[in-house]
Amino acid sequence: MNDDDTPAPGAAKPPPTVGEGCVRRYDPEALSEEDGTDFDGAEALWQRTQRERPNTE
Repeated sequence: MNDDDTPAPGAAKPPPTVGEGCVRRYDPEALSEEDGTDFDGAEALWQRTQRERPNTE
């Protein structure tokens, strides 16, 4: 990859979409492992916040 191929900071573009209006979604054929998020600690964080949450019921 040379400097000409490097995207500018904040210049991310979303993957292509299919459909229109309320049924518009990302094209599954265009998605790869590079798309999406990975948050391994999500479950542990959720459990901790639930334990630390004041009981207001």
